[in-house]
Amino acid sequence: MAVVAFHNEIKQMLKLYYHPSPNPAKIALYLEEAGLDYEMIPVDTRKGEQHEAAFKKINPNAKTPALIDADTGATVFDSTAILLYLADKTGQFALPADPQVKAQALSWLMFIATGIGPYSGQCVHFRHFAPAGNEYGLNRYDYEAKRHWQLIDDHLAEHAYMAGEQYGLVDIALWGWCAPLPFIMGDDDAWSKYPNIKRLFDEINARPAAERAQAVKAQHAFKSEMDDDARKQMFPHNH
Repeated sequence: MAVVAFHNEIKQMLKLYYHPSPNPAKIALYLEEAGLDYEMIPVDTRKGEQHEAAFKKINPNAKTPALIDADTGATVFDSTAILLYLADKTGQFALPADPQVKAQALSWLMFIATGIGPYSGQCVHFRHFAPAGNEYGLNRYDYEAKRHWQLIDDHLAEHAYMAGEQYGLVDIALWGWCAPLPFIMGDDDAWSKYPNIKRLFDEINARPAAERAQAVKAQHAFKSEMDDDARKQMFPHNH
C-alpha cells in the first residue's frame, strides 16, 4: 500500500489506515481538529486491499479505519475505539467531566456506533447493491435507519450539540455518517426531513478542520467503480 504523508513529514507518529467512507472520515476529522500529524495510508477496499495479510494483522476484521501509534506501540481498530483512544491520550475533545453529561456523551457515542452506522450501512447495501428480491431486508434496514436518524434529529431539536453545550467527540463521530445521508435513504430530498442534523452538519462543515478532512480522500486515486471485481471484494459472501 502506498503511503501518503501529511503536514510535510516523511514519517509521522500516527498512521491512519483510510478509505473514503464514513467511519474513516470521522477519524480524519478528529486528527485535523486536534492538529495531530499523521500519515494517511490508503486501503482501497474495492480493490480488496483490506483482505491482505499485512492489513489483517492491523485489523483482523478487515475494515477501515485502523490506527497505529508509534509513540505507544498501540494498534487500534474500530472508529469509536480510535476516537476514545485519541481523546484519552491527548485530552483533546475528551469526554465531559460531569458524570451526567459524560453518561449522555457515552450513550450517544455508542448509539452512533451500534445503531446509526450498522443500520445505515445495511440500508445502503440492500438498497443499492443487493440482488433483486430482498424487499424484506430493505424494509427492515430502511425502517431502522430512518428510526435511528429521527432520534438524532429529535435530540438535536432540543440541543445545539450531541452532548453538552460545546462541539465535541460525539459530534465528530456523527459527522462521518452525515454526508451520505441522502444516498443512505435513497432520497435526494432527505435533508428536508432532518433539519436539525443538517444544521449541525453545516456548522461542522464550515470548520477549517472539516475542509481538510474532506480533502484527505483526494490524496489517493481510490477505485470508484462498483464493478464485478469490486463486488467480489466488498461482498465475498456472494462469491
